Amino acid sequence: MPKLIVETREGEVREVSGEAGFSVMEVIRDNGFDELLALCGGCCSCATCHVHVDADFADRLPAMSEDEDDLLDSSSDRDATSRLACQIPFTDALDGLRVKIAAED
Repeated sequence: MPKLIVETREGEVREVSGEAGFSVMEVIRDNGFDELLALCGGCCSCATCHVHVDADFADRLPAMSEDEDDLLDSSSDRDATSRLACQIPFTDALDGLRVKIAAED
């Protein structure tokens, strides 16, 4: 089972297991990280699952859609590593992916 390394807003780092086929958002949520709200449930209609992705994994992620890009524009914490966790399918190729939960807007 692939591993995901999650850093909270307070800087706590935890390694969790996730099942391939779920989204990164689902893996984070299912492992008890309450600060990742994911209010829309993964429909790409809010930005409450905003994370910063380790740059070493950028080339392994799917391209960002126009909708995801528009939603991230609403965040004051957006940077070059910003993604919506609901838009990242968690696969075996992402084993060891590190994400940091973005600041709350």
